[in-house]
Amino acid sequence: MTAAHDLVVVGASAGGVEALRQVMAALPADFKAAILVVLHVPPDVPSQLAPILRRAGALPVSPAVNRQLIEPGHVYVAPPNRHLLVEDGRLVLTAGPRENSARPAVDVLFRSAARAYGPRAIGVVLSGTLRDGALGLAAIKLHGGTAIVQDPDEALFSGMPESALAATGVDYCLPVAEIGVKLARLTTRLDRGEPPADPGEPPAWEVEEEGVQIGHAADEPGGEGSAKQADAASGLSCPECQGSLWALKGPGGARLECRVGHAYSMESFLTDQGEAVEAALWAAINALQERAAAYRRLGDGLPGGSGDYIARSRQVEGHAEALLELLRTLIVDVEGPPSAGTAMSS
Repeated sequence: MTAAHDLVVVGASAGGVEALRQVMAALPADFKAAILVVLHVPPDVPSQLAPILRRAGALPVSPAVNRQLIEPGHVYVAPPNRHLLVEDGRLVLTAGPRENSARPAVDVLFRSAARAYGPRAIGVVLSGTLRDGALGLAAIKLHGGTAIVQDPDEALFSGMPESALAATGVDYCLPVAEIGVKLARLTTRLDRGEPPADPGEPPAWEVEEEGVQIGHAADEPGGEGSAKQADAASGLSCPECQGSLWALKGPGGARLECRVGHAYSMESFLTDQGEAVEAALWAAINALQERAAAYRRLGDGLPGGSGDYIARSRQVEGHAEALLELLRTLIVDVEGPPSAGTAMSS
């Protein structure tokens, strides 16, 4: 017998508000499962997502509160700057390390839903950029849950749906207008009185035969069983804390994770690393320009001026200009190569 689904976890980023509104509008007022939503939002701006979704449909919607009991037929929205998890039938809010540069992160919620609800969980990935949610959706599938992805061809931003489709075998890839209807059908077993299946209690660090690592620093009980051995680091550094990164094989692909738990897909790592490189280059340019200005002040302040200091100032200014030109080239390369037949200006 297929397990009754009593928890739906939904992840979205750019373009996700409109997609979430359409999903909420299609859900009936007697929807039986609880719904937990993570949308990437700025950490220092109050979220208006709960009232937006409340107006969009018939279900009650509220911001998640730590240790709150999960009620069926209710929608809970992750607040800014807090990860949302599920544990023992309650919501848990944590200020844990960012994953894929986000807090709240979709992967954190999906991973906890996979552990706590197993085949009773439904994971939904909507519009967004990069890969957050892909590995979490793969974990839901690995634990017997159901995976739904918005059709990338109609998503405002296709990065998250495409990454989820590449990471695991999804059960349904649907236009967003059909996702709410599908969720209602998947949860009707609760109306027929079928009991939810027991997902069991998988260990926090679960390793499959092929070396698939489901665990994460946030799930690691006192470091026991951690895959992060000192002699097995990847040689890469965390863009956020500069600690060593480990390449861990997980459901749906590999991820990079540091000791304290900052976690990245390779795409998000390259994005954050690129931002760190750009910031370092801007700092170096600023330092060179300040050094040139200091030489110039020394030269101008001496009686009759000092040709030596003025010459050094010009030399350092030349170094700063060369570094600035390199930075501009790197920025253009990140934005994408010029189209064929188009020459770059000198």
